[in-house]
Amino acid sequence: MIFQEKLQSLRKEKGLSQEGLAECIGVSRQAVAKWESGQSYPDIDNLISLSSLFRVSIDKLLKKDEGCCLCEDNKSKIISEDIIDFLCSAKKATYAGKGAEIKPSRPNSHDLQYIEGSLKYIDTYLGGEKFAGEEALWKDDIPFWSMNYMGRILSEGFSGDFLKEALSLVPKEHPYRGPMVYQNGEYKYHCIVNGNFHWFQGYEEIFCNNKKVYECTFHGGFIKQ
Repeated sequence: MIFQEKLQSLRKEKGLSQEGLAECIGVSRQAVAKWESGQSYPDIDNLISLSSLFRVSIDKLLKKDEGCCLCEDNKSKIISEDIIDFLCSAKKATYAGKGAEIKPSRPNSHDLQYIEGSLKYIDTYLGGEKFAGEEALWKDDIPFWSMNYMGRILSEGFSGDFLKEALSLVPKEHPYRGPMVYQNGEYKYHCIVNGNFHWFQGYEEIFCNNKKVYECTFHGGFIKQ
């Protein structure tokens, strides 16, 4: 299914006419008609609005539905729901949840850890206003998944508490950073992800009163000894 077909299907599922959808996101009915006919595509602000209205990621909206092609090595790795649940719980309990740091593994690093049974999660990062770090998973002390990230504060108005708030809402369908779109008052969080749990890359940003105040890139996937 392509974008215009998905948009039409989502609109009808929500019981909206083209005019009704247009009113919801603040555009003309003609604009919606052009999107659904494939004559044009919404800009990023309207994509964010559509994503929020239908509770579907921008990635899902834009990508054509087709079979996922993975290399043979990755096909042998089955992602269990328990692993995703563990990763989401670990993220919520550590940085996003203002968890206590453990002994630093490197000079002046910040390290956080979460353990459940044979599964272990460690997040270690350097810096503050400009930072870089890595989150990783172990099973029986053997590492099997990792994500690297690097970000920076761009201007005044950034709120570390709002970032933690957004990251605490990490979705199971994209268990890397925060939700595709999240807004609270003057702050708006936006995240884009390409790929899947095996191999992915993404970007997140925060706006305050429509001014971009923070950005971070990340990438990761399965690792092999």
